[in-house]
Amino acid sequence: MSERPEQRKDPVDAIIEQWATVRPDLDTTAMEVFGRVGRLSLAMGDRMAKAYAKFGISRGEFDVLATLRRSGEPYTLSPRQLSATLMLTTGGMTGRLDKLERAGLLRRSPDPHDRRGLRVTLTDKGLGVVDEAVAAGLAVQTEALSALDADRAALLAGLLRELLAGTERP
Repeated sequence: MSERPEQRKDPVDAIIEQWATVRPDLDTTAMEVFGRVGRLSLAMGDRMAKAYAKFGISRGEFDVLATLRRSGEPYTLSPRQLSATLMLTTGGMTGRLDKLERAGLLRRSPDPHDRRGLRVTLTDKGLGVVDEAVAAGLAVQTEALSALDADRAALLAGLLRELLAGTERP
């Protein structure tokens, strides 16, 4: 990839330069892109975890609360729907639900349409926590994205959408 004059070198550049020295035959463009995406994901993951910790929840617990919140009123889904949306095993989901229920952020109740099923519902406290946490998380993301102007941020979002779509094809 061509470097823009105003850009400073980052750790990925050092890796690319090392590969260029020992294997000049390699096209390392993909390594540049995914190396940076990976590092960005780790850095932002840590920042998001800190933002959510202020509300007594982890990133994974935020995901559960946010999924319920996005489902709309009455903010209720089955554990199976939550597991499928979050790509979690039922065991992993149970642990998260247990903790969130103990904290009073959600409640589990029998499914009125299925005697064997359960429904998971945000409590008023959970609704307040997730609404504050999503705003805090967005503030962290917005601050990081402020390194780009609006046009470049939109361009990046579109390019990442294309790249993601390309990786999801069979």
